Amino acid sequence: MTTKATSKEQDYPLSPVPMTERKSVWSMGLVLLGFTFFTATMWAGGSIGVAFDFTTMLMVLAIGNLLLGVYAAVLGYIAAKTGLNTALMSRFTFGEVGSKLSDFILGFTQIGWYAWGTATMAILLVKLTGMPESLTTPLMVVFGFGFCVTAFIGYKGLEWLSRVAVPAMIILVAVSMTIATADGGGFSGLLAIAPTDEMTMAAAITLVFGTFVSGGTQATNWTRFAKSGKTAVIATLLAFFLGNGLMTLIGAFGALVYQQADIVDIMVAQGLATLGILMLFLNLWTTQDNTVYNFAVAGCNMLRTRRRKTVTVGGAAIGTVLAVLGMYEWLIPFLILLGTFIPPIGGVIMASYFVGYKRSYPALSDVTLPAFNITGLAAYVIGSTAAYTSPWIAPIVGVVVAALSYSVILIASQAVRERRTQVTGAI
Repeated sequence: MTTKATSKEQDYPLSPVPMTERKSVWSMGLVLLGFTFFTATMWAGGSIGVAFDFTTMLMVLAIGNLLLGVYAAVLGYIAAKTGLNTALMSRFTFGEVGSKLSDFILGFTQIGWYAWGTATMAILLVKLTGMPESLTTPLMVVFGFGFCVTAFIGYKGLEWLSRVAVPAMIILVAVSMTIATADGGGFSGLLAIAPTDEMTMAAAITLVFGTFVSGGTQATNWTRFAKSGKTAVIATLLAFFLGNGLMTLIGAFGALVYQQADIVDIMVAQGLATLGILMLFLNLWTTQDNTVYNFAVAGCNMLRTRRRKTVTVGGAAIGTVLAVLGMYEWLIPFLILLGTFIPPIGGVIMASYFVGYKRSYPALSDVTLPAFNITGLAAYVIGSTAAYTSPWIAPIVGVVVAALSYSVILIASQAVRERRTQVTGAI
């Protein structure tokens, strides 16, 4: 029988977070900001920076990040109110066995990000320092297991790292952007730069929203620690609208001024190579530990085990293997996969909570859930199909269609059951 102390030590992977363990908006904001400060997000911003003029670029980034922030904030609100993460909420939405589908999808995406970050750190460190290329694979192994240390500790480890890394990254980014603005000829010079590539606004917003939507879907792993729904919403918007927005803006700035989207390459061009390496390390570590933590939480729900620390190390091992096998080259198709199949999960969960359960989940220990929730699974399939085939903003289409499908199917099935009851009673 699992004791309360053991559950606390493992960060409550299979049960609600009690109110005695809830955190402040400051604590959560730091952890989530560390999560959203991610190198790949800057590359997405870089793609946008070369496709639009300065004013349109800012509008696209604002819309995309606001939509992402609102999406993550709604899920964060539900997590704070229930004390549950996405994996546990999926049991109500997809069923006891059906929830393993979302566990697999969410866990796979997070370990894919972990592999990409591990490979990126090793490859760029060799590139920037001039070390022999033969050290790339050994470095992947070192970083693959090293990055998971703070995640192994749990929420406190993530918070400790973020307290140090987030302020340092903000200072480094401010210095770099100040130099970039000067090199670009000031504000007037930036306005005069003409786009060199083409992209529709819908595609650009999809890129901004889709790049970190998997993280937004699993931000509930931390917002479930919030003291209130308001705390969760504020912390989530701070991280996903402002934090993610800053990362995409940096990438766009770099593309405009230096024709580079990555902050490390930008700092090298600015003569800040040493700071660039430090920035890369902090940037990736604060995301890597959150990512493998997400994998562990989803894995615990799939395997029905409270051994989060063991699953964390296992996830780091899988991520390291994928990094060695070449995950660095798979980023673009991986992003397309995320933007299509992750958002509908969040859409169905929202509809399940607000429409299906009327804003109040019963205690997991007091309810017997079906193996498969056909309504939730059908809504997910419909939402994913709509996102995959949509020429418009695929992630948003997936969320909206999945949520509406769940609501319509649920209401229609309830009406049919009531009608059958009336007919049977009349007979």
